[in-house]
Amino acid sequence: MNTDDEREESARFTPEGGHAQNTAMSEEAQQTTQAVAAGAPLVFEQPLNERMRTFLRLDFLYSQALYHNEMQSQWGSRAAMGSLLDILAIAARGDVRADVQKELERHLAQLNVFQSKPGVDSARLRTVMSNLLRLRADLVACGSNYLAGLKDSEFLSAIKHRSAIPGGTCEFDLPAYYAWQQHDAARRRSDLLQWVGTLMPLAEALQVLLGLLRESGTPQQVVAVSGQYSQSLPAGRVYQLMRVRIDKALHLVPEISGHRLMMLVRLMRQEADGRLRPSDADSSFELTLCA
Repeated sequence: MNTDDEREESARFTPEGGHAQNTAMSEEAQQTTQAVAAGAPLVFEQPLNERMRTFLRLDFLYSQALYHNEMQSQWGSRAAMGSLLDILAIAARGDVRADVQKELERHLAQLNVFQSKPGVDSARLRTVMSNLLRLRADLVACGSNYLAGLKDSEFLSAIKHRSAIPGGTCEFDLPAYYAWQQHDAARRRSDLLQWVGTLMPLAEALQVLLGLLRESGTPQQVVAVSGQYSQSLPAGRVYQLMRVRIDKALHLVPEISGHRLMMLVRLMRQEADGRLRPSDADSSFELTLCA
């Protein structure tokens, strides 16, 4: 780990840091919605590798499943079911569990370096490391076949199969699914929480990892000249996530692209009909690169 990495990492565990602890994903999604409604700046996140792309999608879908599962209506249960099946489709490809475990190990190795460094909030550091160790143990305990129960469910498999067909989950296509939707809201919520609960160790680990990653970056105010901003990235540093914060009143949407050596942000203006057109104005925004 180089000197810049150590300085940034150490700052996260000093008393002056003042970072709030991570909240539950459903609460985070709710807070984000409330902040946007209140006119707060919009935050756009861009993954810089395929692993981070998968992590962000799973985190998004899990939050969406929990949100819709709180609704009383059958439509809420259907939406939550759709999110659950999307999570299952992503998690079943490759070994996401192993990828999350590797990220936990990487963070633990980085944080372990700072236990003996001066100026570090040892109590907070121990708390974070203890939480990561617990998450790692939970992932190990659930085993590599943790998805077997969901994959082997005939009920879920039928819904997944018919969901590939537009309108394929109507009552005449899936009478068993329709009958399940007629149960009271408490029964439907309980069933969905049981299915989603299978994914909880993975989802909780992802939420904490993403929280740590977002905290690792240092925000910088930059200017997109004539609507474009580019920046070279240091060859010895691997960034995983880019965050762009834009004043909502500007009505701008960033088109972001990047790889390990270069990143580019092109600001687009959203018209009343939803179309995006390049902005030619000089506009400032906040950029955070997270490693």
